[in-house]
Amino acid sequence: MLSLDQMASKGQAKLAAKAASMAASWNAAKGRMTSGYAATPFGPTRKANYSAGISAATYHAPDPGRWSTNWQAKMRE
Repeated sequence: MLSLDQMASKGQAKLAAKAASMAASWNAAKGRMTSGYAATPFGPTRKANYSAGISAATYHAPDPGRWSTNWQAKMRE
């Protein structure tokens, strides 16, 4: 059985490896987010504000080191 440190290291490596694809996926989903919200019964002002927010938003990749530290702390509780 793997130790907690080994499991965290494995998870950290996986997160670091997929960071670029996560950003690409998030950016590709922006259109689906706005079209899905446009189908809701909310009014035009609410929909325009949502669309503007999604358009202006930028993806912030997770920090694999921070993830590892937090995951290990939670698993030790």
